[in-house]
Amino acid sequence: MQADARAPAWWEGWRAAVTLTAARANRLGYYGLGNDTQYSSDSLTTAGPYYYRLSRTYLAARVTVQRRLAGPLRVLAGGSLERSNFRPLPGPSVFRRDLAAGTVDPATVPFTDKVVRAGAVFDSRDNELDPTAGVYAEALFASGTGYTRTTAQARVQVHPLNRLVLAGRFGVEGMGGSPPLAAQQLMESSERPFVAVGGYRSLRGYYDGRFVGRGKLIGGAEARYVVFALPSAAQLKIVELKLVAFYDAGRVFGPGEAVQLTTRGLHHSGGGEVALRFLRNSLLVVGYGRGGEGGQLLFGTTWSY
Repeated sequence: MQADARAPAWWEGWRAAVTLTAARANRLGYYGLGNDTQYSSDSLTTAGPYYYRLSRTYLAARVTVQRRLAGPLRVLAGGSLERSNFRPLPGPSVFRRDLAAGTVDPATVPFTDKVVRAGAVFDSRDNELDPTAGVYAEALFASGTGYTRTTAQARVQVHPLNRLVLAGRFGVEGMGGSPPLAAQQLMESSERPFVAVGGYRSLRGYYDGRFVGRGKLIGGAEARYVVFALPSAAQLKIVELKLVAFYDAGRVFGPGEAVQLTTRGLHHSGGGEVALRFLRNSLLVVGYGRGGEGGQLLFGTTWSY
């Protein structure tokens, strides 16, 4: 006798995800608010090693439900409960200065955020972990504690040659109301929010959270070339080694600035990576990115986008 494990008919076309996050970053970068904040390595000598650093604790419970409408098009709804806290590190720091001046509202440290979100997702990728063709696009609206957030993003992959994949991304986000630092540091996504602008997910070659603002504009392009592949008997790739060249750009918009498509004020970076894929569900990426303030080593277990 066999049990019927099929989902009920009313559940067909639905998908749900529950994510619990507990993270602590003891050396997260903080350089001030806005697109023109300055970084000087001399300050690390005169003011101490933590001048551009703070400690951040982040706890979150996130629920997302999606319903397929037609083909690759889905609608999305969800909510989350988040708790963020920031702690100054020993010695002078930009965060300690901004907190004392009220640039960062002390009433929002720590900050408890209750968020509801809704939107639409278009996903025609041939593989979620390592796509070689397809489009992933989303349009989202979220309402948090004292603020709203509107986000649009698109990621595209094309496969012009047998061993070559070209990928590109574009994203824009605007916030209304009075978003606290904890909300401004993140950019929304249907999968999970990520730190922007700066870091592996948004602007490689710059420190995580290098630029913080109410509005965000990010973009990039990369070429992924397979230099070695080990196929199985069924001709499915069980190991692939890829070389990657990339270019990223991004900026933020502060209070009173309208979020717009522009090339003014963009911060740029470029670099290379080596990626190793095992079977269908494991990916390891290491590399180096260099922007206008030096370079950063890169490490990831997913593609940047």
